[in-house]
Amino acid sequence: MGKNMFLLTLVLAGTVAPSQAQGNSNHLSGQTSLYLTRAVSQPVDWYPWGADAFQRAKQLNRPILLDAGAVWCPWCILMDRETYTNASTADYINQHFVAVKVDFDSAPELVAQLQRAQAVLNLPAGLPLTSFITPDGKLYFGGGYLPSERKGDKPPFREAAEEALTRYADQDKIEKESFQLEIPK
Repeated sequence: MGKNMFLLTLVLAGTVAPSQAQGNSNHLSGQTSLYLTRAVSQPVDWYPWGADAFQRAKQLNRPILLDAGAVWCPWCILMDRETYTNASTADYINQHFVAVKVDFDSAPELVAQLQRAQAVLNLPAGLPLTSFITPDGKLYFGGGYLPSERKGDKPPFREAAEEALTRYADQDKIEKESFQLEIPK
């Protein structure tokens, strides 16, 4: 019996994500989407798509990092595992962006709008979709799968995020080269 109890304890301990065990959480608790609930224990301070995220971005004067994906997308799962669970990457995101996560299956019209916007700006528009958006809803930069470390021709997430911050500083250029999204009020 003691051995069985020990094994049960090990199994249960393995099901709790490290950040959850440490009390870290983000704004995704209570969401019903499987893609969003899988990210609840990630160290990134994710918000669901909504007015709260845009208001927070305005308060902090930070761009929004938007990740759109799906549970059936292998590249989305890989980016979640490699990039968004990386502690130093998550700290960087939390310091410089307001992070928003969107489930393709729960919001296909929104993801289609984001994909059209990135295509218009000649940016990758598949899944995962990584978008950088101003607090007033202008999509100005983006990409697809961005690993935590360079892989072949794929730039690392940090490099793309730094480029997004550089571009965010040039508001005149954003006015000329961006796509206005319909954002929640």
